[in-house]
Amino acid sequence: MIQRLFIACLLYLGSAGSLLFAQGISAAATPNQLIMQELEVSEKDHNIQAGGKNLSYKTTAGFMHMSNEQGKDKAKFYFTAYTLKNVSNPQDRPITFVFNGGPGSSSVWLHMGGLGPRMIEMTEDGEALPPPYNVIDNPNTWLDKTDLVFIDPIETGYSRPAEGEDKKQFLGYVEDIASVGDFIRAYVSEFQRWNSPKFLSGESYGTTRAAGLSGYLQDRYGMYLNGIIMISAVTNFATLNFTKGHDLPFIMYLPTYAAIAEYHKMLPQEIGDLDAFIEEVRQYAKGEYATMLMKGDQLTASDKQKLADKLHQYTGLSKDYLENTHYRIHISRFVKELLRGQKQTVGRLDGRILGLDYDHAGEGFEFDPSYSKAIYGPYSMAINDYVRRELGFETNLAYEILTGRVRPWNYNNVQNQYLNNSETLRNAIHKNPYLKVMFINGYYDLATPFFATEYTVDHMMVAPELRDNISMKYYESGHMVYIHKPSLEKMTVDVRSFYDEVLK
Repeated sequence: MIQRLFIACLLYLGSAGSLLFAQGISAAATPNQLIMQELEVSEKDHNIQAGGKNLSYKTTAGFMHMSNEQGKDKAKFYFTAYTLKNVSNPQDRPITFVFNGGPGSSSVWLHMGGLGPRMIEMTEDGEALPPPYNVIDNPNTWLDKTDLVFIDPIETGYSRPAEGEDKKQFLGYVEDIASVGDFIRAYVSEFQRWNSPKFLSGESYGTTRAAGLSGYLQDRYGMYLNGIIMISAVTNFATLNFTKGHDLPFIMYLPTYAAIAEYHKMLPQEIGDLDAFIEEVRQYAKGEYATMLMKGDQLTASDKQKLADKLHQYTGLSKDYLENTHYRIHISRFVKELLRGQKQTVGRLDGRILGLDYDHAGEGFEFDPSYSKAIYGPYSMAINDYVRRELGFETNLAYEILTGRVRPWNYNNVQNQYLNNSETLRNAIHKNPYLKVMFINGYYDLATPFFATEYTVDHMMVAPELRDNISMKYYESGHMVYIHKPSLEKMTVDVRSFYDEVLK
């Protein structure tokens, strides 16, 4: 169920000792780490204007071939690194390791969407322009604040297991954390960056990975981080897994349903202030709505009337429809039902973006318009053209954008329970009180709703004196916050401030 939920998404671990990490990575699982064997890269020099400055930087694109300690080939990681030139002391220059999610996603979305120095050109609202597409300079790149290393985990992008190696050793929660963590350690050693301030940034399942790495890097290698930027986060899968008898996701998704319904003007009343409206729905969701759902079939007629009235007010869905769902709105139904009368669907990754199905009477949409219609084509062109033509790296492998090659994904560390590695992040902050974490949330994101992130953070039980280490930012965009140009610009201001605050 969880695998199916996250393969369409763009889209652990504790203390040292006999049990090295809390959610399933034991000391016995990690001693034979991957080490760098050789580099197969293309290096080039570039310039860009960003943050009011002219940036001269070097790109390093290609493979880091990795072996075990006995010298046996295990895998090759594809990465793209951007490093500012003329920096003599690594202590003066932060480095940020970046990855997307899935599981099964390459780093193309963050790389070519908002963080790298070059980006795909989209409309102001984040929809595709007519093909062929253009790659343009990105004045909002994070390169003015930090060097960047974009990592494609094994079986994504160009990254692959070595010949004859079983891919299963890389495809799972525990396996992925260890291999990506070993790559980061190897990169930091090879390029002499141990003395640099170090950051992680992940999106979707990449935030799950980032939370896991906060424990793995710290407890396995003594690599303490300065900051983590979590974009469209999920670290507690219980908040997202819709199943009968499990009411939490229905509560978590309600504020996002309300935001999307308001965006498409489907509410029975006018909304003046979006933030105030969302706060009203938040309070209802964790108060009266949660209490009502707890009653199950003990709801009175008066209870049902109150539920129908409020949910209609907040979602625009008909009261009859709401009654027929037992007042529990499943995401797969919402994307179809909200605009059924207009014969349109709304996107899962971005509820602002609309699609058209063949069957207007269907139970769910036939494709996610915010993926298939808006971003897949432009980003695929961007990375395939850019890597060869501008970065000068060539391979005959297909670049795996968002792939099923990673399935089945191994969650054996959490059999018969939900993966929740927010405890790893709490543990890392408590051990390293200088670690700061910023969460970036899109109001129209149905893949990882912002209220679920708030719930997760509120249940981490971070010590009161360290709670200010965690900050939340919100944008009128979807899962890929940065495809909406005003949100990209606002996010860039927030991120630059975050780096300044952490490193002051």
